[in-house]
Amino acid sequence: MCGRFGLLHTWDEIFRLYSIISTPLNLQPRFNIAPTQPIVAITAPNQGGGNEATFFQWGLVPSWAKEISIGAKMINARAETVAEKPSFRAAFRRRRCLIPVSGFYEWQAQPRGPKQPFWISAADGGLLTFAGLWESWMSPDGSELQTCTIVTTTANNSLASIHARMPVILAPADFAAWLDVRDETDTAPASALLRPAPEETTTARPVSTQVNSVRNDNSSLIEAVDPLASTDEKAAAPMRDGQGDLFSN
Repeated sequence: MCGRFGLLHTWDEIFRLYSIISTPLNLQPRFNIAPTQPIVAITAPNQGGGNEATFFQWGLVPSWAKEISIGAKMINARAETVAEKPSFRAAFRRRRCLIPVSGFYEWQAQPRGPKQPFWISAADGGLLTFAGLWESWMSPDGSELQTCTIVTTTANNSLASIHARMPVILAPADFAAWLDVRDETDTAPASALLRPAPEETTTARPVSTQVNSVRNDNSSLIEAVDPLASTDEKAAAPMRDGQGDLFSN
């Protein structure tokens, strides 16, 4: 149902790309980020006065939710229905964010046996930026939790052979339009950005099925492998918790 991505770029690189004015975050390279974990998100609370970087929990919990557990089912929001679906429509109008990633994993179905994971990253080696939504949820004890989700769309031609869907990837020129929520009645500029990325945006390579386990988090996960020679490894590393299909929703 969900999946994984990585954030390997430095704070300085994130700081420069997103025009951040907030205090630095303590970042370490993460090669296997999973749902319900904290992830970096960029918001524009001052609308034009600079952006802020913060940590949100991956898996959106609507403000009206009774249980925090709903977040595990809300890690993706479909672009086709995000403006109408009750779980996401308020956030789409009022609380949009940018989610920086160095790459993400997607799993390709095989004629037989387990799926083959791929590491998909920017063709130029830079950061990819996902379109995100965020919400603030108040627990019964009064504590506040901020959560987010990744918006997805149909895959472009270069990724369609791996999976039918992909995250909405924003170009730097689109950041301001996505973050601008000053007029919540006019979502047309944001809606126009909910499209597949250009074919040349990303590159993909097959990687080890060791990424299937959240316990593994190291650079070997993104190293290219020969998918035809990994039958034994695949059998030894089954999917856990149904989290193999990132952006399947």
